[in-house]
Amino acid sequence: MTGRRIAVVLKGYPRLSETFIAQEILALERRGLALDIWSLRRPTDRFRHPMHDAIAAPVSYLPEYLRDDPRRVLRGLAWACRQARFPRLIGTFLRDLRRDPTASRLRRLGQALVLAREAGPAVAHLHVHFLHTPASVARYAALLGGRSWSFSAHAKDIWTTPAWELAEKLAGASWGVTCTRDGLARLDALAPGRTRLAYHGLDLARFPAPPPARPPRDGREPGAPLRLLCVARLVSKKGHDDLFAALATLPDGLHWRLDLIGGGELRPALERLARERGLADRIAFHGALPQPEIVAAMRGADLFVLPTKPAAGGDRDGLPNVLMEAASQDLPILATAFAGTPEFIADGVHGVLVPPGDPEALGDALRTLAADPDLRRRLGQAARHRLVQDFSEASGIALIAGSLAASAGLALPLREEAA
Repeated sequence: MTGRRIAVVLKGYPRLSETFIAQEILALERRGLALDIWSLRRPTDRFRHPMHDAIAAPVSYLPEYLRDDPRRVLRGLAWACRQARFPRLIGTFLRDLRRDPTASRLRRLGQALVLAREAGPAVAHLHVHFLHTPASVARYAALLGGRSWSFSAHAKDIWTTPAWELAEKLAGASWGVTCTRDGLARLDALAPGRTRLAYHGLDLARFPAPPPARPPRDGREPGAPLRLLCVARLVSKKGHDDLFAALATLPDGLHWRLDLIGGGELRPALERLARERGLADRIAFHGALPQPEIVAAMRGADLFVLPTKPAAGGDRDGLPNVLMEAASQDLPILATAFAGTPEFIADGVHGVLVPPGDPEALGDALRTLAADPDLRRRLGQAARHRLVQDFSEASGIALIAGSLAASAGLALPLREEAA
């Protein structure tokens, strides 16, 4: 292989909530690409995913705030002033600053100066995850260093970034991918043909075979309650408030327990809401957990519930990877017909979908699924079949790996991904 490398720019690394990014990085390495990871933030999670330990790419952290390392930023600025492309970068930055006059915009420029200087001559291409803050840093650094850049767009970045900024980033990037048709439609409306669809998929080799059978619990016996599971950050777009409202409508004779896995800013409010609705003794808040414990919870649950919906400010999910992880364990899924979820789950075929923001419909579906273990079994098996047939990671990784190799000038064939 040549000495050419690709810099992968991330908002934070490693992050438990972004296992799809770790999966992609690991798969790209296994196909022979030499990667460097550049993160805008240091990790805050208590745990690491096992994939993070398998990734070989060196990790560098940019100053999250310019005051954190002013000497490093000043060295970047001094170097940038000597580059022929510096005037073009400043012109682009000032146009952006007029439309977004914030300290955050200045911070992105400072991070880009550091990245452009420190990436080194071996880095031939930049690839960034998310089109909001990280893409601003990658775009500025690419302009200054004369490198090409590309993007993977996901969810919040597509729906909360201003249209003018999205359009200019799409025009400036060499190419890009996104992980849902929902997101692709938004990006194509701004810049037709600049983005391609690449589902994250799931590397099934990382997951055990599904359990042979689940107990046919229907919630009628107090000693054998229906075991519900929700794995999601405790933020408004995940719809935990709707789930609690739906659970409060269930009859007293239906015995259930809910395990909530995920950390987030809304935990105190949700714990209070659970007490107010009289649900606190049936709901367990586990916080963020490592992947092996999540898989164990999926294997022991009867039903996976994820009622996502749009949040204030336009934030929304793409296609939550956790749905595919649940499907890998034959775990039946109850979710909302929102964002990218219907691209994976057809209502009544691979799971049950209800309208977003509709606790009454969610409660009705919970009652139906609780009473019918055979239906749950069929839905869980169908979801896994859908996952295996149509949502393996191979096709998406092949598209991204080939595009990255071409952008970095790597003519040699990439190795097949390790089994």
